[in-house]
Amino acid sequence: MAEVGFYHLTRMDIAAALPALLGRTLAAGERAVVVCKDAGQMAALDAGLWHAHQPDWLPHGTQATPHPQWQPVYLTVEDENPAGAGFLFRLGGAVAEMAPYKRVFDLFDGNDEAAVVAARERWREAKAAGHTLAYWKQSEAGWEKAG
Repeated sequence: MAEVGFYHLTRMDIAAALPALLGRTLAAGERAVVVCKDAGQMAALDAGLWHAHQPDWLPHGTQATPHPQWQPVYLTVEDENPAGAGFLFRLGGAVAEMAPYKRVFDLFDGNDEAAVVAARERWREAKAAGHTLAYWKQSEAGWEKAG
C-alpha cells in the first residue's frame, strides 16, 4: 500500500507548488510520475518546469521525449510509469492507480469547492483501499499536516 498525501492548495496554484515538491523528490533520490488532468495542463507544466526557480533545474520528459524511461520526472495524462518511479503526483483530480507507488501526492485547488468535494471522495476511496493517508494544507508558514 502507498503512503498518500492530500495537498490542499489555498495560497498558490498547482503549477507554483509542484516544483518544490518535485525538487524534494529528486533530492531524496526518487523518480516521479506526474499525471496531469489534461494535455493543456501537461504542456503548461512541461514548459514551466524548465523555468522553475526552486529548485532551479527539474529534468523531466513526456511521451514525446526521446527515451522517456530515462527521465527522473515524467509528465503524462495516462496511467503509465515508463521509468519505474516510486512517487506519483496526481494533479487536479487526475486519476492513476496508486498501488505500485511508495508515495502518492494528490494536489488539489482548495479554492474550488468542486475540487475539494472530489478530493474528499478520493480520500474515502484511498482509505477504503487500505492506503496510509495524510492531509496537508497550505498556511502562511508553509505546509501544515492536519488530522
